[in-house]
Amino acid sequence: MTNTIWWLRRDLRLFDNLALHTALKEADAQGGKVIPLFIIDPALWRGKRLSTSRSAFLAANLASLDKDLQNLDSYLVIRTGKPAHVLAKLSAEQQVHKIIAQEDFTPYAIKRDAAIAHELPLELVGGGMLHHPAVLVKADGEPYKVFTPFSKRWLSLPMPSYADLLPIPDHIPTPAHIASEPIMTLHYNPLRTGFLPGEKVARKRLSMFAADSPSPIYQYDEVRDHPNINGTSQISPYLHLGILSFKEAVASAQSAIHQAQGKQERAGAEKWLNELIWREFYNTILYHFPYALKRAFKPAYRDIPWVNDPEDFEAWKSGNTGYPLIDAAMRQLITTGWMHNRARMITASFLVKNLLVNWQWGESWFMQNLLDGNLAANNGGWQWVAGTGTDAAPYFRVFNPVTQSKKFDPEGTYIRRWVPELKDVPDKYLHTPWKMDAAMQKEAGCQIGLDYPAPIIDLKFSRERVLDVYKRSTSTEGIR
Repeated sequence: MTNTIWWLRRDLRLFDNLALHTALKEADAQGGKVIPLFIIDPALWRGKRLSTSRSAFLAANLASLDKDLQNLDSYLVIRTGKPAHVLAKLSAEQQVHKIIAQEDFTPYAIKRDAAIAHELPLELVGGGMLHHPAVLVKADGEPYKVFTPFSKRWLSLPMPSYADLLPIPDHIPTPAHIASEPIMTLHYNPLRTGFLPGEKVARKRLSMFAADSPSPIYQYDEVRDHPNINGTSQISPYLHLGILSFKEAVASAQSAIHQAQGKQERAGAEKWLNELIWREFYNTILYHFPYALKRAFKPAYRDIPWVNDPEDFEAWKSGNTGYPLIDAAMRQLITTGWMHNRARMITASFLVKNLLVNWQWGESWFMQNLLDGNLAANNGGWQWVAGTGTDAAPYFRVFNPVTQSKKFDPEGTYIRRWVPELKDVPDKYLHTPWKMDAAMQKEAGCQIGLDYPAPIIDLKFSRERVLDVYKRSTSTEGIR
C-alpha cells in the first residue's frame, strides 16, 4: 500500500478540483490514501512580500478548508520549508507513490516544479486556467501579444458547462496522526475587508452575482466602471487562491449569456466573461514572456528617466495626494486589501504618469497588499497603464483624476466613504476641495493643508512633463 500526496497550492477548494480527484484515483489504484498538504514556502513569504491582511486572508481560508476536510474524514497537513525538502521528507515518512498538484504558470512555479519533478514523482494537472498557455497560440505557434485576437482564439475553444464541473468527494481517506504544524494564527477581520473566508462563501458570492435572480451580471457593462456602485462580482480574491474554480466562473458566465433576455443583458454577461479572458491573457503572456516581471515588455520604454520621489510615493501609498478619488482608492486598498478596477487604473496612471514614479514601485505595492494579487494580472495591468506592456494603452493616455472622479463618482459616495475629512465638503468642491476659499473650508471643517492635503502636483504640468519624457525616450530608442 502506497499513499498519494495532494499538494495544494492555489487550489484551496474541494469542488471542481482536478488535482484532488486525480489524487483520489491514484490512491485508490495503489490501495493507499490521500494526504492533503500545504507548504509554507519561505521563498514566497520572505520580507515584505505579503501584507498582514493578505497573510491573514490566506490563513483564514486554510482554516476553513481544514474544517471542510475534517467533514470528509480528512485534514490539512501544514509543513514549512523548501517544497522539495518537505515533499521528500513526507514521502519517505508516509510511503508516498506519487505527488499530484495543479499546474502553476508563474516563472518561479515552473522552475520549482521542474526541479522537483526531476527528483520526485510529481504529476501536474490542469485547473488553474481553462486552457493551457501552450495551446493559446497563433496558427504558426507564436504567442499572441494583442488581446482581441487572443480572445477570439480563446472563445473558439470548448467552453465548460455546469455538467463538466467535478463534484465534492463524499470521502477523502487520509492516514491518521501525520505530524503537522498549526495553521497560522493571524487575526483576520472579514468585517474590515468585506471578504469572508471559505469555499462556500466564494461560491455563494459567484451565484449571487451571476446566477441568482435578479442577476447583477446583466448590469455589469453599465455599472462596472463606477466604484461608488457595488456592480462587480468581487470574486477575484477567491479566484487568486483557487478557493473558487475558474472553470465554474466561466460556466456561470456562459450560462448567464445563454439565459440573457435581450441585447443589454447579454452585453453585461459577455463583458464579464471578457474580464475573465483578460485574466487568461495576462497569465499566458507571463508564461511565454517571463521577462515582463523584471522589465518593460516593450524595449522602447526600458530607460525612462523616472523622478521616483520617495515623498510622492509615500503620499500615494497612504492616500494623501490631495486628489480625492486617488486617496479614496488607496485607502480602500490598505484597509480592505481590494480596490475597484477602475480605481486601479486611475491610481496607477497617477503614480506613473503624473508623479513619474516607476510603474514597478506601484506594481510591488499592489502585489503586497491586494488579496487578489495575481502576479500576471497585476504586472499586465500596471504595464498596460504605463504604456510599457503588450497591448498597452498608448503612452499619451493620462487619466485625469478630477475628470474621472466627476464621471464615475459624481455624488462623491465613494470619496466620502474612504476620505472622511471631506464628508462635509459641498458637492461642487468635493472633487477639487482646494478650490474652496477659507470661509468654505472652515464651514466644511476641512482646512486644506491641515485637515486634508493640498494637491502634491499640478495636473497640467505633470501631463506635459510625462508626454515629453515618454516622447524623448521612444525617440532615442528609435535611433539606436
